[in-house]
Amino acid sequence: MQWIRGGSGMLITGDSIVSAEAVWDHVTMANRELAFKAGDVIKVLDASNKDWWWGQIDDEEGWFPASFVRLWVNQEDGVEEGPSDVQNGHLDPNSDCLCLGRPLQNRDQMRANVINEIMSTERHYIKHLKDICEGYLKQCRKRRDMFSDEQLKVIFGNIEDIYRFQMGFVRDLEKQYNNDDPHLSEIGPCFLEHQDGFWIYSEYCNNHLDACMELSKLMKDSRYQHFFEACRLLQQMIDIAIDGFLLTPVQKICKYPLQLAELLKYTAQDHSDYRYVAAALAVMRNVTQQINERKRRLENIDKIAQWQASVLDWEGEDILDRSSELIYTGEMAWIYQPYGRNQQRVFFLFDHQMVLCKKDLIRRDILYYKGRIDMDKYEVVDIEDGRDDDFNVSMKNAFKLHNKETEEIHLFFAKKLEEKIRWLRAFREERKMVQEDEKIGFEISENQKRQAAMTVRKVPKQKGKTAFNYNLPDPTHSCETEKPLAMYLYIPRLIFILKFTRGGGKCPDTQVSLMTSGK
Repeated sequence: MQWIRGGSGMLITGDSIVSAEAVWDHVTMANRELAFKAGDVIKVLDASNKDWWWGQIDDEEGWFPASFVRLWVNQEDGVEEGPSDVQNGHLDPNSDCLCLGRPLQNRDQMRANVINEIMSTERHYIKHLKDICEGYLKQCRKRRDMFSDEQLKVIFGNIEDIYRFQMGFVRDLEKQYNNDDPHLSEIGPCFLEHQDGFWIYSEYCNNHLDACMELSKLMKDSRYQHFFEACRLLQQMIDIAIDGFLLTPVQKICKYPLQLAELLKYTAQDHSDYRYVAAALAVMRNVTQQINERKRRLENIDKIAQWQASVLDWEGEDILDRSSELIYTGEMAWIYQPYGRNQQRVFFLFDHQMVLCKKDLIRRDILYYKGRIDMDKYEVVDIEDGRDDDFNVSMKNAFKLHNKETEEIHLFFAKKLEEKIRWLRAFREERKMVQEDEKIGFEISENQKRQAAMTVRKVPKQKGKTAFNYNLPDPTHSCETEKPLAMYLYIPRLIFILKFTRGGGKCPDTQVSLMTSGK
């Protein structure tokens, strides 16, 4: 069997159809892309393009990302294998070779292939980020007549911060990489040392939808189409639209847990890197999950804005000025000051604040705004059943909110003990969420707030439409199921256009591909 290199630098047989194994699920968003799941076997019919190959599964043909598959060492004759450097696990990490899918002779060889894949993709990714920063962003800054600072912030987000972070990360990877014996490389500690830095991807992913929308508007003007194409040609970048380049960091952060999971699979437990890789996998799964969680929160802000618009007699700042998540809601009795009157209220606990509402006496589905409590200034105090000296009342299923600055106290009575326990747990969840948001710098951008306000204005006001008709997103505290690790992104289809100048004469409609684990 003759082996040659395809457009991506991967080994391709010259006299027969090549088989490849899917490493990750490929969820298609265009009818000319080939959908598959991890583990599926794909016949590679055309690999002349570096990034997108044309393949077949059963009777279905279509485009798929080359980075989502790996070639088999043994092809259809089942006898011959690739060159000796492949068998020994010494793929050139400077090429775009991916690790090969069929099991080799031992675990060390497979680990070497995975290590080389990680090094290769990291080096390629650094070049990719450099092209975006120098090829697009730098040129855009020179054209003040076309782009404002705000537009550039929306389009490119914190891509320069990501570039600087990845440069440092790759430098440390290079120090740990054993060029002579890749399987001896210890790269797990690199992920652990840089784990806090990966949180910068959260801001980028949260901003990505706004970037797509802004680019979509600009691309309606042919001047911007020609400008971005000129930037690409000047930087000698591959033939993909700017939207495809800007999608890469979103895909990259999703890919780390998958790469580390595969590395762990081929790392012996007595290997010096084993415990570090296991810890790194847990860290990167948590990062991806938290980024996904914050993306979900941003997708719910329209519902929060609509809910606020339906509450009558609203006063003060908007919910979205400080909050982005409904954590818990319920009805309780409430006393604000000593010897005050017991009042029944509906409480909505968001991050940073709790909103108090009153039901209409006749229309019980209508809410009136009655105030809010700044949770950043209060501490929760659990109270045992009995008589309270401060309020001079008998208490059951009660707790207090105590203002640490003014000494003000709010007293609450739940109907049942279980309800009180749920509230106390929700308050702990609120503080935890606030601390995590502060750690990674999560916040709703002014542009996202404006978009939510515009959505509210577009919703037709109907007779009888009330506060409870606008469904708030489900409180996070009530959800006990584990959230998926995949990124949930809505990306407009029409702006991810690929233009292939060679290959099978066909072109996928979009360059949108979401990576999910097939396990």
